[in-house]
Parts: sequence; structure tokens; C-alpha cells
Amino acid sequence: ETLNLIARNQIAKGNVFVTARIAGIQAAKQTAHLIPLCHTLSLGQVTVDIVASKDGAEVKCTAQTVAQTGVEMEALVGVTVALLTIYDMCKAVDKDMIVSDVQLFEKTKRCSNGR
Repeated sequence: ETLNLIARNQIAKGNVFVTARIAGIQAAKQTAHLIPLCHTLSLGQVTVDIVASKDGAEVKCTAQTVAQTGVEMEALVGVTVALLTIYDMCKAVDKDMIVSDVQLFEKTKRCSNGR
């Protein structure tokens, strides 16, 4: 039922997936302010994709930088804040929501020469 309300844009707080996507991107960019000792990075790209299924919603955050350190914390913060935004926006109509299975799927390091 909650996913139907989201699809019909009938959640009182507004468009859930659009808001969650923006929140995830903003959060990824603020990671160094949220997690102690995390490097400040210039992110070249952050994307948050949300796919609804019969069991709920899946959120994927991808982050890229040219810096010499990884961006896994930025991606994890992005996906987590997007999920928390969905939860916050829908909690009035769904008391049984669960946020689960947040994990890093892939970390790829590319050298400056493209390899």
C-alpha cells in the first residue's frame, strides 16, 4: 500500500523518491562533516537510483572522485540518508517499514592514466 501511495504521489510530505534522491546526494557531499576523521573529498559525480519492487524499495548510490582515496563512505552515507528520508516521509502511513541490508557492492580504483 505504501508503494502505491508513493507511486501516486499521495504521501503528505511530497514526492518521496525525488526527495530521497536529493537527500542522498546532499548527504554524500557532506560525509566529511558527518563522520569523524573522514577525508574531505571533491566528488566528481554522485548518483542515487531508487527502484521500487513488490517487497519495497532498493536504493543504490554511486560516487566518483579523482582523489587518491576511496569514496565508499560517501556512497554508504548517500544510500543510508536516502533510505532514512524514505522512512521519515512514509512513517505516518507505514508503521512496519524496515531499513536493512545496507552494503558496499563494489569499490573500483582507477589510476590517473585511466587504468
